[in-house]
Amino acid sequence: MVEVHFVGAGPGATDLITLKGYRLLQEAGMVIYAGSLVNPELLTYCNDECEILDSASMTLTEIIDAMERGIKSGKEVVRLQTGDFSIYGSIREQIEEMNKRDLPFTCTPGVSSFLGAASSLGAEYTVPEVSQSVIITRMAGRTPVPDRESIRSYAQHRTSMVIFLSVQSVDKVVEELVAGGYPATTPAAVVYKATWPEEKKVVGTLENIADKVNEADITKTALIMVGDFLGEEFYYSKLYDAQFQHEFRDAE
Repeated sequence: MVEVHFVGAGPGATDLITLKGYRLLQEAGMVIYAGSLVNPELLTYCNDECEILDSASMTLTEIIDAMERGIKSGKEVVRLQTGDFSIYGSIREQIEEMNKRDLPFTCTPGVSSFLGAASSLGAEYTVPEVSQSVIITRMAGRTPVPDRESIRSYAQHRTSMVIFLSVQSVDKVVEELVAGGYPATTPAAVVYKATWPEEKKVVGTLENIADKVNEADITKTALIMVGDFLGEEFYYSKLYDAQFQHEFRDAE
C-alpha cells in the first residue's frame, strides 16, 4: 500500500536528515517540500522520475489534492517539512484533511532547528544548577498566542528559552523578556539558518542582542535563544565524577 510520508528534513545541512528520511526520498514518486525553508540540496536524493512540488505557493487544499493524486497513481508521496514537523510544522491541519479523504500516512521525525542551533553554539540547554527545563515558544503575530503562554509570563521562570518565528520583532522580544523577569545581563544568542552553509551566529546579552541582530541584518529564519545556559559560569553534572559513580554503584 502506498502512503504519504511526513518527513522532517532536519535543520538544513543535507547530512542531518535521518537515514529513514533519506531512504523515503529515494523511493518517492512525488515529493512536496516546504519551499525555501527546506534546503533544496536534499532533493538531489530523489530519483529522476520523482515529481517534485514546491508548496510555498500552494494552498492547503492544493497540497492535499496533490497528495491524493499521487496516492491514486500508485506513488509513494513524501511531504518534506522543515526541521521536525512536531514543532511549528502545521501537520495537524494537513492530517485532518487527509483523514477526511482516507489517505494513509506515516511520520518520520527530523532534527529540529533548535537542536541544530544549540549544536552550532556548542551549547547544552540543561545545565545542572543553572537550568533543567527548556521553553520553546514564539511571539504573537499573525497567529495569536494565548495570554497564559506569553513570552513575558514564561520569562518569570528564567530558564532556557528558544523563541521561534520572532526575530523580525527582536526588540519587542527583548522588552518582553526583561519585563517578565530576565535580567538585562542574561546571555542571549541568535542563530540564522542553523547548520546551513550561510549560517550566522550572533551572541551577546539582552542589553545588546537586538542591536547586534540588526547590524547583522538578520530578519527571518532565525532562532532567539536566551538563558544562563549560554553564560560562562558552568556547573557540571556529577555523572562522570568518580565519587558519584562509586556511590551510585554502592546504592545498587
